[in-house]
Amino acid sequence: MDGAGGGTAGFAWSAAMSLPHTPLRIGAVSLTVRDLSRVADFYREAIGLSETGRDAGTVHLGAGSTTLLELIEAPSAPLSGRRSAGLFHTAFLLPDRAALGRWLRHAATSRLPLQGASDHGVSEAIYLADPEGNGIEVYADRPQAEWPVLGGALQMVSDPLDADDLLAAGGDAAFAGVPDGTTVGHVHLQVGDVPAADRFYTAALGLDVMQRSPSATFLSSGGYHHHVAGNIWNSRGAPPRDPAATGLRSFELLARDEAAFAGVEAAILAAGVTAVRQGETIHLTDPAGVGIALRRG
Repeated sequence: MDGAGGGTAGFAWSAAMSLPHTPLRIGAVSLTVRDLSRVADFYREAIGLSETGRDAGTVHLGAGSTTLLELIEAPSAPLSGRRSAGLFHTAFLLPDRAALGRWLRHAATSRLPLQGASDHGVSEAIYLADPEGNGIEVYADRPQAEWPVLGGALQMVSDPLDADDLLAAGGDAAFAGVPDGTTVGHVHLQVGDVPAADRFYTAALGLDVMQRSPSATFLSSGGYHHHVAGNIWNSRGAPPRDPAATGLRSFELLARDEAAFAGVEAAILAAGVTAVRQGETIHLTDPAGVGIALRRG
């Protein structure tokens, strides 16, 4: 679970901010998997993603024509350990509460092995994992005006989820896969050191700390509750992930426009972070060993 709670924010909260068009947002997430067919089937059948493309050893999945997940097959890849740096979960953001209610009914009737559920104040979230142990969150945001704020700082919580009310919100319509408009709302990482994650994502990528505790940090662009999170709940002191191992290989960070892209590019240069520009994409790696591809989108 996200386990948000406590801590201080480095962002001055304003309910007037418009979140759908934040300067940066998460694009597609890339995972290395051993059994491509099994894992792809899970994301299609359990999560409700559809196939958006396929090439040798890779399956692209998403919502409508938008790719949200890239699965790259490596049958002999070493398994990423539970305490390794890398992925805590990929968080699929559904467009509304009704869609989440329909998905929850689908999860119940399919007897999916859920790992938890929480009302975070800013969102309602359900947690599970894919067949190779990659964490997944399926969630829907609450209206921004309802987000809990204390002393000008966002206060995410982990309260019990009212599953019955959420199921009722889904109505009687059958689940037919995730709807258009579904995105990857955030990526939650396992890191070896929270301050190192903070420094990288604030200095090099210009994200704001929305909430922080000694064991976790939640960062965003443009006032969203979080686009990236990092915790040490299982991974305190972990070295950077093995790039050949299963699990999170990389994720896209999409810039809203040329100004947003140029701003991050300048921050990367100022921070002295190693980065490689290939055409219109800038590639860099965070302290946990996770690849990031910055591009316009």
